[in-house]
Amino acid sequence: MAGMREDEKIAALARAYVLAGLDTRVLSVLARDSRAVPHASGEVLFLAGDAPDGMRIVLSGLVRIWISDAEGRELTLALLEPGDAFGEIALLDGLPRSAGATAIEAGKCLLLPARGFSRALQAEPVLARHLVGVLCETLRRNTEALGAFAFLGLDGRLAQKLHDLAADHAVAEGAGARFVRRFSQGDLARMLGVSREAVNKRLKALVHDGIVRVEDGLLRVPDLSALAERGRAEASLSA
Repeated sequence: MAGMREDEKIAALARAYVLAGLDTRVLSVLARDSRAVPHASGEVLFLAGDAPDGMRIVLSGLVRIWISDAEGRELTLALLEPGDAFGEIALLDGLPRSAGATAIEAGKCLLLPARGFSRALQAEPVLARHLVGVLCETLRRNTEALGAFAFLGLDGRLAQKLHDLAADHAVAEGAGARFVRRFSQGDLARMLGVSREAVNKRLKALVHDGIVRVEDGLLRVPDLSALAERGRAEASLSA
């Protein structure tokens, strides 16, 4: 994989959401300077405040995007899987990284160096227009999600987060789903920006009510619609 052919790199670029729909000619310009870079489990790819070195597309493994405060508390912003891109905003505005990226699992990323990315933007104006459209769409979606999230209590936020995680990290079982990736209470706490103890209490409530089960350390949701309804019910109560 370290010696990826150009057609393999173009295919990887085309699968990334931020580049999807671009002409092969434009992707070829980006592929020319890109390279596959391996990472170990637990490796820090970059930290908030670092100068932007390029945009990455996950080829394999799992990458966590996170921020922290002055007291060292961390908040997980996203878990990225193969096909997901990250680091593009710092390339466009030239400012330091606004978040950190850490590999949760060993894998590889396709790195588009900043210099090559800049050359592609100059050579292919359609790339800039495409990225502006994609980033605007992402901003609208994030704003809507943040608005809904902000008015939920922890019970509803946890239910909503588990429902979202099930879409990417669980396999369907009838009306429910069985997680194939382990998420600790600490992991969930960092995603929600609360303490592990707070998550422990709300998770116990969901288990007590039969909304979620814990089997061999993995979460299982008997009925996804019931989990979704738990979040919606709290939203209606707070409205």
